[in-house]
Formats: sequence, C-alpha cells, structure tokens
Amino acid sequence: MNPECLRELLDEVARGARSVDDALAEVARLAPSGLVEDLGFARVDLHRAARCGFPEVVFCQGKSPHQVLEIARAVFDRCGRVLATRADEAVRAAIRSGFDGREVEENAVARAVRVGSAARRDCAGEVLVVSAGTSDIPVAEEAAFTVQAMGSPVRTLYDVGVAGIHRLLEERDSVRRANVVVVVAGMEGALASVIGGLVDRPVIAVPTSVGYGASFGGLAALLTMLNSCAAGVTVVNIDNGFGAGYVAALVNTRTGAARNEGT
Repeated sequence: MNPECLRELLDEVARGARSVDDALAEVARLAPSGLVEDLGFARVDLHRAARCGFPEVVFCQGKSPHQVLEIARAVFDRCGRVLATRADEAVRAAIRSGFDGREVEENAVARAVRVGSAARRDCAGEVLVVSAGTSDIPVAEEAAFTVQAMGSPVRTLYDVGVAGIHRLLEERDSVRRANVVVVVAGMEGALASVIGGLVDRPVIAVPTSVGYGASFGGLAALLTMLNSCAAGVTVVNIDNGFGAGYVAALVNTRTGAARNEGT
C-alpha cells in the first residue's frame, strides 16, 4: 500500500464508504509477514511503495514471461500499478494477456510497459529528455517512459548532438525551461557537458553503448561524462535510461513538494 492508497483508504472511512474493520484488515496487510510475497523464484518487495514512493519495478531481462507476469501481478495487486523495463515482445504480450481489461501502456522502443494509471505527483516543472542522436532514442525513451510512469511531466528533444551544435542552440530557451534535464549520448558523450554549461538545473547524463570500436560499448562516453568540466552533471550507468528517469522524477517531485511546503 503506497501513501496514495492509504490516503484513499482513510478518505473512504471518513466518508462512510468503508467500515473501520475493513480498513484495519487492509492495513494489516502491511504487517511484517505481508511485506514480502515469496513466489519461489522471486521475493517481491510489497512495501517499497510505502518506503520509497513508487512500487518495485520489474527488470525483465533474464526472466521468463511467466515469471515477469507473476511478479507484476503481485506488485499490481498490492499497489494498483506496476512498471516493467527491458521487456521484449514476448514479455509485453504476456502482460497484455495477463492484465486483459486493465489499463496497459507499452512502448516497444523503450522496451517498457506499465499497468495501471501513472502515479500522481505534484511536480515543480517538467523533465526534459535529450538525445544526442537518433540511435540513442531507445535509451532516451526508456528514461521518458519511466518519468511519465512516476507521475512527472516529460518532454523529449532528440538528435541535437554536438556534431551539429546549432540544432541544440536553436532550442536553448526550451532546454532552460526544464526543471531537470536527462542527456542521453553515445560516441564521445560530449553533449552532457555542453548542456551542463547552459543550464542552472540538474543534468543527469546517460552514456549509451552506441558507437564504433573505440567507444568500447559506451565506456568512452561514460568516462567523458564522469570527467565533465561542467558543474551540475551527474552520471548513471551505460544504457541505464530507467535509472536516469527514476532519479529525474524523484528530483522533480521533491522540488514540487518543497515548493508547496514553502521551504
């Protein structure tokens, strides 16, 4: 049960739509014995939404469609939503079939799928996801899909890499309006430093494995981003669009909460 579900439960009790005993029974599911569901092949963390603000996300790579579906069902039954990443077509088909009649949104480019409505968050602004090249879009889409699933407004700006820097400069006012910027780049990964030098907002850099041999599967871009001379740039792992999107959504959500609290 995440904070939103708990709020809804308390509201139902206040309105007389649910009895106190029913509410207590629901809350009892949060007892220590109900925090983990053991599926044999996975121990599903059912308390993560309450601790961290968003349910456990299912990383599908290396799991069978059946395993992913069972984990997703356990998370959904407790939290009312679930996000699955690195989901190939077989996994997405299993989720579509297993959650027939539920709200299912998938993105084949991002290899991600969401069941249930997106989280509702009061955010300070929007997250902008920028890609250096068209080849970086799959990782950028994973980031954008994650941000959206976590309830933050998101916008994308693709193919504005340093080889044609005028493409980015034409959009600099748009970039500066974002509250958080996720920069996705392969090859030498220089775009993150360029954008970091243009904005006063957090920049989350994502190196991709796009590039020729000396890019070493994204290692060259990773090292460039780690050695950025622009302040305000942080870096996630190679091809980790999900990780970047998750952090960007957290930053956007927390700044929105701080604004509302007047801090």
